[in-house]
Amino acid sequence: MIDLLLVGVGGAALGALATGVYYPNSRLFGRAIGWGSGGLYLTFDDGPNPVATEAILDTLAAAGVPAAFFMVGEHVRRFPATARRVAEAGHEIGNHTQHHVKLHRLGPARIRAELERAHATIAETTGRVPRTFRAPHGYRNPFVAAAVRRLGYTLFGWSFGVWDSNRPPAEEIRRRVRAKLTPGGGGGGAIVLLHDGDGYDPMGDRRPTAEALPGIIRDARAAGCEFRSLAELVA
Repeated sequence: MIDLLLVGVGGAALGALATGVYYPNSRLFGRAIGWGSGGLYLTFDDGPNPVATEAILDTLAAAGVPAAFFMVGEHVRRFPATARRVAEAGHEIGNHTQHHVKLHRLGPARIRAELERAHATIAETTGRVPRTFRAPHGYRNPFVAAAVRRLGYTLFGWSFGVWDSNRPPAEEIRRRVRAKLTPGGGGGGAIVLLHDGDGYDPMGDRRPTAEALPGIIRDARAAGCEFRSLAELVA
């Protein structure tokens, strides 16, 4: 009986640990924000990208919609003009590590280096000090929480993503987002995960997401959504 209890306790502990590692909104390793307070929050990961990010910025400007961009430091180094344009447009800029590595596999020194190097790269390039962080793939471990606290970041997960990173056609990306919206109910505080870059390929093709964005904005407004800035959720 004792052995069975120990197996049960061990299984529960492993399950809780797995949730903390892989679930982007888990609070096991520190506070993570996965929902806002009404409205709809657009976020873009893995940029900047000189093609997709530029097109996305054009759409956001034309529609008067705020967004947040979680940037890979190495991509900021490669494409500084695009990174600066995001900053100049007033969008929230977040840290997404220097090399888009899976942090749950790393120790404290490497994690700290990834976050601090990206922090410096973003700040020096854009003139904006990042206040927010999102882990690549949402994967974390206890050492991530310490690095996040050291830099004074607010850590974000997301309410839903639509696997646009797999590059489905633009209309399919739009359909997947539309399916998550509640007609007449607004965004419900949802933080939407989209991608303006490829974390592993600085020239990765994210044109389908950029092409889907005008339709996503129209659909969301038709559903009664108000677009809001992630900045209002920063602690």
